[in-house]
Amino acid sequence: MKFDTPAGTNPIDQGLVVGRAVDRIDGRLKTAGRARYTYELHDEVPRAAYGAVVGATVPKGRIVSMDLAAAQRAPGVITIVTAQNAGKLGKADRNTARLLAGPSIDHYHQAVALVVAETFEQARAAAHLVRVQYAAGPGSYDLAAAKEGAAAPKTGRGARDSVRGDFSAAFAAAPVQLDATYTTPDQAHAMMEPHASVAAWDGDRLTVWTSNQMVAWGVSDLATTLGIPKEKVRVVSRFIGGGFGGKLFIRTDAVLAALGARAAGRPVKVALPRPLMFNNTPHRPATIQRIRLGAGPDGKLSALAHESWSGDLPGGKPEMAIQQSRLLYAAPNRLTATRLAVLDLPEGNAMRAPGEAPGLMALEIAMDEMAEKLGLDPIEFRILNDTQVDPESPGRPFTQRQLVECLRLGAQRFGWPRRSAAPRQRREGSWWIGMGVAVGFRNNQVMNSAARVRLDARGMVTVETDMTDIGTGSYTVIAQTAAEMLGLPIERVVVRLGDSTFPVSAGSGGQWGGNSSTAGVYAACVRLREAVAQRLAVPADQARFADGMVLVGDRRIPLNAAAADGDLVAEDLIEFGNLAQKSQQSTFAGHFVEVGVDVDTCEVRMRRMLAVCAAGRILNPKTARSQVIGAMTMAVGAALMEELVVDPRRGFFVNHDLAGYEVPVHADIPRQEVIFLDETDPASSPMKAKGVGELGICGVGAAIANAIYNAVGARVRDYPITLDKLLEAARQRA
Repeated sequence: MKFDTPAGTNPIDQGLVVGRAVDRIDGRLKTAGRARYTYELHDEVPRAAYGAVVGATVPKGRIVSMDLAAAQRAPGVITIVTAQNAGKLGKADRNTARLLAGPSIDHYHQAVALVVAETFEQARAAAHLVRVQYAAGPGSYDLAAAKEGAAAPKTGRGARDSVRGDFSAAFAAAPVQLDATYTTPDQAHAMMEPHASVAAWDGDRLTVWTSNQMVAWGVSDLATTLGIPKEKVRVVSRFIGGGFGGKLFIRTDAVLAALGARAAGRPVKVALPRPLMFNNTPHRPATIQRIRLGAGPDGKLSALAHESWSGDLPGGKPEMAIQQSRLLYAAPNRLTATRLAVLDLPEGNAMRAPGEAPGLMALEIAMDEMAEKLGLDPIEFRILNDTQVDPESPGRPFTQRQLVECLRLGAQRFGWPRRSAAPRQRREGSWWIGMGVAVGFRNNQVMNSAARVRLDARGMVTVETDMTDIGTGSYTVIAQTAAEMLGLPIERVVVRLGDSTFPVSAGSGGQWGGNSSTAGVYAACVRLREAVAQRLAVPADQARFADGMVLVGDRRIPLNAAAADGDLVAEDLIEFGNLAQKSQQSTFAGHFVEVGVDVDTCEVRMRRMLAVCAAGRILNPKTARSQVIGAMTMAVGAALMEELVVDPRRGFFVNHDLAGYEVPVHADIPRQEVIFLDETDPASSPMKAKGVGELGICGVGAAIANAIYNAVGARVRDYPITLDKLLEAARQRA
């Protein structure tokens, strides 16, 4: 199905199942421990041996020698895989560094060997016996030090500088100016489930059970890396215990499990321990961001510039922190620029809302600072500079842009009028109380997506697609879509996901998964409805599907009658045209936060949080709310505690476990409220939906920073806002 014109009225608009707060159909499996994640596959992959990865202990250099003798003699050891005996390996374009090093080393903890043994304990013990001598080389590990040598990136979506008007002249002439620099640190995905894979060969055919968000990408990248045809590779990823972008691409565990299984002649299971998850898999790169704003006394922005610096390995991509600044606020004179430094740290890549999440952490503080300079309420300043068209291409309107509505409704529900205009005005006991606001913004992306649907004689419908569920509710919204389209209760829909033998879907990432994958199911269900009408000899354009029946005029025919002589199967692909080029599709939010800051110690406590979101049709308010509050929680971590600490001498992340890398716990999180505006976007897809899972993190960090400032008048521009920085800012203010 080609989607190149906005959707008209269709069966999804009935809203009998889609749009309802339906419990997750996989919820009981997960709460009962019966949803088996990759490393828990035992019966499905019997006799699996265990692999332990050996990571490089230098960040850059080469291997001089590798002594495997002691490890090979250790109890239970079956084989040891290194670059010397693994055969010729390729490198997929999505991997910045090679997944098995040798003789050169690109980053700390890059895999140099896999020890395969009968048990996990034997493999781990033997891995410690591998003796590697390195010749360490010089490297670059400090973004601030490498900033001057950074260059315009050669790759990366929207990486080129953008210019409109004459920013320099407009900024110089502006009566009110802001010129400030903000920093965000390296951050880790820190998902609960480790990167894990089980690999088995059947002759020259490889099956990999893995924790991976994009099954089709996994197939092609494994084939490229191992030098085998894609047709010989099967990837299975039914349940994923968190990804956040860290599992978009295959990692060391998948490749080494495949190599280990080939060398051992039996299935091999590999999971990365926590230190390798932090230093061997991607992370969110640190940024340095300079923002300049110029405005007149009326509060209208006349000049806006946002420049960002980040780093990555050679051949890597930048963190596009300037993305939202190209679209969010009106200003006739504009400049955005991205610079990329070469750093020899582990790979920087996608992490929940790449670009917008760290970019809004800076931009939305700057907007608050500018509002204060102008003497305007922060909400009114943002509304004053709202735009209904792409500021860089005014001929491109937004398909839907209810940002003002998000801010107005949020202010009303949160009690914004009670906010003190000046800091240190509201005190409760030993706490200064402050409120902060920030805008959330994330572009709506779509990906082609296919599905297969099967109707059997019992009246059951089975949906098959290689779409993944990373805890987002994919199983449920896909089942809701099929149930709505075929007039069935959701209990009569079976959903099978995460297998490369199924039609290729959008996969989970970039906030495109839910909308795109359900649109693919919609397309397949349209085909099945046509097949049912043909089998029942009724006009397809007159048939309605409801209550397990096909209704044509006064006739009521049971749906399962169409499959009485055999299953009916239909398959189709949603193929998106150029609607996104004709108009701008984005999602918006107003984020509101209230904090308490201790009068004496400057300890920060979250008190209340509210997100008001405009993101097209919400397919399932219950699962969508879970996505947003999870993202809001993640943003609390980014604002107040999360930071991968770099050792600039040894070139690695020091706090590479869940003890040293702090993330929010239940006690850190207050009451959270989420409101979805009533909205549909016919230009987005037949579902008229958009993504929402990443919108919830965008802007929240800045709202927290703004609330802290409103409480105590101390402005911290370097995340995370830890106690030492806040105490110093408070001391300087005093």
